[in-house]
Amino acid sequence: MLKIHELSVYYGHIQALFKVNIEVAEKSIVVLLGANGAGKSTVLRTISGLLKPRNGQIQFRDQAIHRLSPHQIVRMGIAQAPEGRELFPNLTVRDNLLAGQYTQRNPVAKKESWERVMDWFPVLGERMNQQAGTLSGGEQQMLSISRALLSSPILLLLDEPSLGLSPILVSQIFKAIVRMNKEKGLTILLAEQNVVRALSITHRGYVLELGKVTLEGDSRTLKENKSILRSYLGTA
Repeated sequence: MLKIHELSVYYGHIQALFKVNIEVAEKSIVVLLGANGAGKSTVLRTISGLLKPRNGQIQFRDQAIHRLSPHQIVRMGIAQAPEGRELFPNLTVRDNLLAGQYTQRNPVAKKESWERVMDWFPVLGERMNQQAGTLSGGEQQMLSISRALLSSPILLLLDEPSLGLSPILVSQIFKAIVRMNKEKGLTILLAEQNVVRALSITHRGYVLELGKVTLEGDSRTLKENKSILRSYLGTA
C-alpha cells in the first residue's frame, strides 16, 4: 500500500533522513522504532505532506504523493494523529471530533465512522460537551486518534500514541489499535518507543537510528533480537 524509496529529508541544512526505505502492506500494522531524534516523526510528517523530501519518493497505492499538499493527501485516505495530540483545547470534544470529518461528504459513512469511534473509545461519548483541554492525557490521546479516524482513512499514522500514559491507558490504546486493524482492516503505521508493547501488536518493524534504517523485519523476529534488547531494554 505504502512504499517509501530512498527518502532524504532536511531541516534547513541539517539532514534528518538518509535514504530511508520502508514498505507498509495493506491491512498490516507496522512500527517505526527508535529513540528521540531518530527520525520517526520526520517520516510520518513527510508522508502527511507537512515536510517535503529533498530526494526519494513516497507512493501510496501506486501513486506518488511526496509532492502533494497535506489536504490532498488526507483526501487520498491518509490521516495522522500527531505527537503532542495538537487538539483544540478550548473547543469541546464534539467540536474536535467534527473537525476530523470535514473531508467526509457521505452522510452514511459519517454516521458509521462516528459510531465506530464511539465503540472503540466509549469514554469520549461521556465527555462530548467537555473542553478538550480539560481531559486527562489518555482521553486526549483517544480524542486525537478518533479525530483522525473520522476522516475515514485507509492508512492511519500514529505518532507516539503511548507517550506519557500510564501502563493501563497504554494497554487500552494498544487494544484499540488492534481492534481497528482487525475489525475495519485499517492499515496502521505507528512510531513508538515502547518497544515490547509495539512489537507485540504489529506485523513488521523498522529500527531508525540518526535518520537511517538500521534494522527491519517481522515483529516477532525483532522482539527476539539481542541488539534491540540491549539498546532499548538494557538486557541480553
